[in-house]
Amino acid sequence: MTNNSLLLVLLTILFQFYGCKGQNKKEVKSENISVIIDTLLTPEIGGIKQVVEIKTDDSNKPILLFLSGGPGSSMMNTADNFTNILKNKFTIVQWDQRDAGKTLELNPSPIKPSVEQMEKDSYQVISFLTKELNQEKIYLLGSSWGNVLGFYIVENHPELLHSYYAVNPVISQLASEMELLKILKTHFKENPVASKELASVNIPFKIDEDLFYIRKWLFYIEGKEYVTSDDFKNGFLKWSGTWSPVWNEVMNIDLPKTLKEVNCPVYFFVGKNDIQTSTEITEKYFAELKAPKKDLFLFEKSGHQIHNDEPEKFQNTIIQTLETNKPEE
Repeated sequence: MTNNSLLLVLLTILFQFYGCKGQNKKEVKSENISVIIDTLLTPEIGGIKQVVEIKTDDSNKPILLFLSGGPGSSMMNTADNFTNILKNKFTIVQWDQRDAGKTLELNPSPIKPSVEQMEKDSYQVISFLTKELNQEKIYLLGSSWGNVLGFYIVENHPELLHSYYAVNPVISQLASEMELLKILKTHFKENPVASKELASVNIPFKIDEDLFYIRKWLFYIEGKEYVTSDDFKNGFLKWSGTWSPVWNEVMNIDLPKTLKEVNCPVYFFVGKNDIQTSTEITEKYFAELKAPKKDLFLFEKSGHQIHNDEPEKFQNTIIQTLETNKPEE
């Protein structure tokens, strides 16, 4: 066995041993060898252990942190499907927020989640990453609900960001939900069950069934026929027990009134067929927003899940922005 081969075996054993404990230093190099990082860390964030996944082959690559949609969902298990190109340019970081994914499995939140608490969590996660990977700034991407957290960072801590990617963003969700309800009522006007349920919806939402019926028939349009089952309704209402108060907070967000100017580059990714977060509202906000650099990319074949609908274009578009927004030396 050559010296390099023996060293690789030893490094791999050490990496696996420390990686299981979430304590590995992320990268070990010899003259011709680089250990690939693929590890879960569990820093204390907001008083609980929260799960952060780091994937890279070089910790000097800039950090790209994903803020998952939801609330209460995780992108971690499917991330390889929409980061396989990005990993060539970035250190990819996924974070399971409190009461979601692997963080929920590790420890449920001892307090009810709130927008304010999760904004603080987001800041602490970014602070942890910059310290752990010895970088001053990161690239940040918010998907759907993740933009609630992302725009908080953009507004309050732009010094931590190279740039921000707003993917199918929550901009004025009250107006967006009202527009969605009109679309659904028109689409299902010949369906007596859908028409009855949608007619009962109150906006702003008063009871959990209000949001349930909107999402049920939105998902049905998208081909998810299982939404008519009792199991789906029971699962949704269980989700509502934790997240309805948070979503009601989100309904009060109106960025065109509260965030008219930002101090970092921002890039909007919009699915042409997205009716869950209004494309029209996003485009109008983008046109009015002042930023040192901004751009909007329309994804013709996408709905509300651009990273799943057009994963290759999604990644290549992010990489394209790097050429026009190189971090300072």
